[in-house]
Amino acid sequence: MDSEKVVRAMARWWQTVSQEDGDQNSRDPMNYDLLQEGVVKTSKTRQYLAAMIICLGAVAAGTALAWTSPVFPQIVINNVPTNSTTGNSTTNATSPVPSNSDIQLTESQSNWVSSLLAAGALFGALPSGFIADTIGRRYTAMVMDVPFILAWLSISFGQTAGWLYVGRFLIGISTGSFCVVAPMYISEIAETSIRGSLGTLFQLLLTIGILFVYVVGAVVPWTTLSMLCLLIPILLLIGLFFLPETPVYLLKRGDRAEANRSLKWLWGKYCDSRTAIQTIQHDLDNSGADASIMDLFSNRASRNGLVISVLLMVFQQFSGINAVIFYTNQIFKSAGSTLDPNVCSIIVGVVQVIMTLTSSLLIDKAGRKILLIASSSIMTVCLAMLGAYFTIKANGGAASIGMLPLICVVCFIVSFSVGYGPIPWLMMGELFLPDVKGTAVSLTVMINWVCVFVVTWCFGSLRSLGDDVPFWFFSGCMGVATVYVALVLQETKGKSASQIQSWLSGR
Repeated sequence: MDSEKVVRAMARWWQTVSQEDGDQNSRDPMNYDLLQEGVVKTSKTRQYLAAMIICLGAVAAGTALAWTSPVFPQIVINNVPTNSTTGNSTTNATSPVPSNSDIQLTESQSNWVSSLLAAGALFGALPSGFIADTIGRRYTAMVMDVPFILAWLSISFGQTAGWLYVGRFLIGISTGSFCVVAPMYISEIAETSIRGSLGTLFQLLLTIGILFVYVVGAVVPWTTLSMLCLLIPILLLIGLFFLPETPVYLLKRGDRAEANRSLKWLWGKYCDSRTAIQTIQHDLDNSGADASIMDLFSNRASRNGLVISVLLMVFQQFSGINAVIFYTNQIFKSAGSTLDPNVCSIIVGVVQVIMTLTSSLLIDKAGRKILLIASSSIMTVCLAMLGAYFTIKANGGAASIGMLPLICVVCFIVSFSVGYGPIPWLMMGELFLPDVKGTAVSLTVMINWVCVFVVTWCFGSLRSLGDDVPFWFFSGCMGVATVYVALVLQETKGKSASQIQSWLSGR
C-alpha cells in the first residue's frame, strides 16, 4: 500500500508539472524542467546572442549619429566646417574631401540635416513604450526597424536635400525608439548575474556603430557609406525573426506556456523555469495591471525610480561629452598633433569602444554606484583642467603645457565610457516594474534627447563668454553628479526587481 501511495503521489506531481508548463503529455525539454533528473543549470550563450541581435539597433543608431562627420565635408557647399551634435556624440565636419556628389548643401540646409535626427528621436521615443506594452518588445523592434531601412534608402538614392531631410527624420524615429525598446528587452531576458554586462551592450554597440562610420567614411564616398549602413538594419530585421518575446511580457499577457518556452530558449533547456516564472509572476502580481502616467507619479517607488533615471540621463548629457568631442580636433592641434582630423575621430572612437567593453566586464563585479562615482569624479577633474588650460591660453600662456589637453580628453573619454556612457541606459531598465516600465523608459529617453538640445544651446551661449567657460560649467555639473550618486543612489548589482523596489519605496 505504501508503494502504491508513492506511485499515485508521483503521478499527481507529474500531472501538476505538465499542467503548469502547458502540455500534460509532452516530454519536450522546452516545455518542462528536468528537475527529477537532478540537472538544473542555465546557459548564458543565447542571452548574449539575443542581446547582441536587439542591440544591432544600437549599431544602426551609432551609424546615424556619426554619419555627418565624414559626409558633410563631401556635400556641404565650399566645405564649410559644420558642427553636428546628436545623441551621445558630436561629429565634426572638417578636412574637406573631394566629392562628385549631386547633392550640395548650404550651411543652413546642413544644420537641418543635423537637427532632424534629434527631432525624430523625440517622436520615436515617446510612443515606443506604449507600443511595446501593446504588441510586445520584439514586434515593436520589428516595426521600428522599418524606418531605419526606409531612411537609408532615402539617403542613399535621394537626389535632393529634401530626401536627406526625410531620411534623417525617419532615422531619428528609429533611433529614439530603440533607445527605449532595446534596454527594456535586455532587462527582461537577463539573469540577475549578467544583467549588468548585458545592459552595457547597448552603449557598446552604439560606439561600435560610430567607429564603423569613422573608419569606413574615411575611405569611401558618402553614398557607398550610406548603402553599407543600410545592411545593419536589414540584418537586425532578419535576426528579430529568430528571437523570442520576453518572458515578462508573455506573463503579463497570461501566456504561461509561451513564457516557459521563451525562458527555455534564452536560459537553456535545463534551467529551472518554474521557479523563474514564479518569481516574475510574483513581481507582476505586486505591480498590477499596466499603469497610467498618473500611476507612475503617484506610486512612490515608480516616482523615485523615474527621478533617478532622469537625473542620470541629465548628468550624462551635462557631462559635456558633446562639448569635449566637439573640441577634439582643436585639442589635438593644441597638443601639437599633426594627425588628420579623420584619424583623430578614429582614435576617439577606438577609445570609446575599448573602454565601454571594459565597463561591460567590470559592471557586474565592481557595481554601478562605484563606477558612476569614479566616472563623474575623473570627469570633474578633467573638465576643470581643460577649463584651466583654455583660461591660461586666453591669457597668452599654455605653450609649455601643450600635452595637457590631449591627456585630459583621453582620460575624459575613458571615464565617460566606463560610467556615465553605459550605466544610465542599464539602470533605466532596472528601476521599474513591468507595469510602468514602458511609460517610464519612454519619458526618460525623451528627456535625454531634450537635454541634447539644451546642452547644444548652452554650449553655444557659454562659449560666447570664453572658450574656458563651458568646461568650468560642465565640471561643476559633474561635481554635483558625484555628490548625488554618493548620497542617494544604492547599488543594484545582484538585486532582484522586488529588492530594488523595496529600496525605492523606502522600506
